[in-house]
Amino acid sequence: MHIPDGILPTSVLVGGYAVTGVATWLSLRKINQQANPQAGVPKAALLTAAFFVASWIHIPVPPTSVHLVLNGLLGVVLGYYAFPAILIGLFLQAIMFQHGGLTTLGVNAAMMGIPALLAYGLFRLGLRLAPADPASPKQRTIIGAAAFVAGAVGLALAAFIAFSLLITTIPATLAVEMERAAVTALTLAHLPLALIEGVFTVFVVAFLLRVKPEMMANGRKR
Repeated sequence: MHIPDGILPTSVLVGGYAVTGVATWLSLRKINQQANPQAGVPKAALLTAAFFVASWIHIPVPPTSVHLVLNGLLGVVLGYYAFPAILIGLFLQAIMFQHGGLTTLGVNAAMMGIPALLAYGLFRLGLRLAPADPASPKQRTIIGAAAFVAGAVGLALAAFIAFSLLITTIPATLAVEMERAAVTALTLAHLPLALIEGVFTVFVVAFLLRVKPEMMANGRKR
């Protein structure tokens, strides 16, 4: 999922940093509009660490392997804190383990962070549609479905963005058809991972709503 240095053209790298700059500014502005912006920092730090570690958990999907991303989960739990959390996690991965890259930091942050914000919006929509009665099975069903969609869409959209960037910027000096086949195979390998992250998000949301609902972005008490 992480795009390394030396693959994308300069114009795309500059565009990635521009998009990330705007998204970071918007996220920080929304955070500062909250009653207590500092209250979400410990939770964001905790999930930044989870995001940092998750990239080392690889799942074999023949003929390749993929790793957890959890950007959809970060969006559901952190809301607008998710984008700066992902940006910091990617920066640490790049400088400590050369996972991704510094020139592609803007592209990678936009690729994973914007789907995280979309996941947040999808989950909030589910919360609005769910009945207020916590004893209602319909509430649990709708919130669970919203968590699954948010977790799966967050990862799937990031994979689609990576696919679009890579497939449209293959240098003509390379074996284009072979490169396209490799990129397509890698993207398709993320589809089962999207389902896994959707299910994982459902379990995390159900657990947090049961034991610590205040940890959820716009979570509701039961």
